[in-house]
Amino acid sequence: MNWIEVSVHTSHEALEAISFLLQELGAEGVAIEDSNVVRENWEQGYGEIIALNASDYPLEGIRIKAYLSELVGLNIDDFLKQVESGLGRIQAAGIVIEPATIEHRVIHESSWENEWKKYYKPVQISNRLTIKPTWEAYTPSHSDEMVIELDPGMAFGTGTHPTTRLCLSSMEKYLKPNMKVIDVGCGSGILSIAAAKLGAQSVLSLDLDPVAVEKAKENVLQNQVHSIITVKTGDLLKEVSECADLVVSNILAEIIIQFVHELPRVLRPGGFFIASGIIKGKEKEVSERIQTMGLTILETIHQDDWVAIVAKKW
Repeated sequence: MNWIEVSVHTSHEALEAISFLLQELGAEGVAIEDSNVVRENWEQGYGEIIALNASDYPLEGIRIKAYLSELVGLNIDDFLKQVESGLGRIQAAGIVIEPATIEHRVIHESSWENEWKKYYKPVQISNRLTIKPTWEAYTPSHSDEMVIELDPGMAFGTGTHPTTRLCLSSMEKYLKPNMKVIDVGCGSGILSIAAAKLGAQSVLSLDLDPVAVEKAKENVLQNQVHSIITVKTGDLLKEVSECADLVVSNILAEIIIQFVHELPRVLRPGGFFIASGIIKGKEKEVSERIQTMGLTILETIHQDDWVAIVAKKW
């Protein structure tokens, strides 16, 4: 079976918004080619990438590649028009999308599904957390190292994007044993799995996308933490009745703003909120919104153009 690959060359800032757009339009999966990956100086033994070919990556920004099956009878011209229209809406929302060039081609399924795996290797995210693809062999370097086995699936990243790194390092700092955790927008389930491995008593893992829910369930079982984590379909915190010691979310700033009003209800006194997925230009808006809910900002952490915010309910 062949697939149609639609590639959008854009800015780092537009990564989450355009990825969501493409999947909302029916893409079976997305892959990210990031110019920063080529320039980063990976430490020996912990590098996500073993060998890089610079020609596979854009000189600046990122390429987001969406995949659509030829079997669905897709009209590619109509799809491209929908992408262009969506890019216009994203730009109107104040997100930089340039250069915003769109290309497409037909590729064989095997080229997409398997070739990328050779670039994805175990990577140590923090002092205690390492992400390992399920198909790779890996031996922990010390007794305190916690290994998260992850199969990202067609529609999810490898877990090593700066927003995920910021979340994981913050969780390692603030999550204490026996805490109750809620993961809003769980994706592959990586943050929920990390919470369980860091000693959480229970984790409620929520996502509106049924594909994400199924993939998270698979990864939870793979890591043998299914007795701690409950994965459900959920629209942010709207139907959550339980309370938590920590709420974590790696999602678009615009979506974080939509549910922070629920935090005073959901968080216990002394509870923490860790938010990532925030582009630098949205930091002030998100921080102010969190503070209007009565939470105190404890710290903001930056990596590249991304920001994570840690707040506390007193």
